[in-house]
Amino acid sequence: MTHQTVGHPVRPGLPDDPRADVVEPTPSCPVEVALAALRGRWTTLVIRELLRGGRTFSELSQALPTLSDKVLSDRLAHLTEAGVVDRRRQAGWPPRTHYRLTALGSGLGPVLQALWDWGSQHSPQAAPPGGR
Repeated sequence: MTHQTVGHPVRPGLPDDPRADVVEPTPSCPVEVALAALRGRWTTLVIRELLRGGRTFSELSQALPTLSDKVLSDRLAHLTEAGVVDRRRQAGWPPRTHYRLTALGSGLGPVLQALWDWGSQHSPQAAPPGGR
């Protein structure tokens, strides 16, 4: 299949977008933007929990018991800064902070599913006997 306006074959994974024709990574590259949002160990699991619905810090901590509070705080701050998570403080005693995915963050669900699908097909456990 040839794109009508460009005259070259359209290939999966190669976007028909001039931003894709760069010779080095740039911060404005859509793939780099997505990877920056997902950076850091535990980030995908925090997003997974929030895809299940809004949570308080304590609820997230209970859902991911081996994740330290320091790292959870760091990941939530990063995701909030990236526009992926909305943080709302509720008045009262003790004060509670609720986290939920923004519309932008909810859009990461299919991205994580695609990464899961690719990884499950290419993980060592998925390799057939004999190594090929």
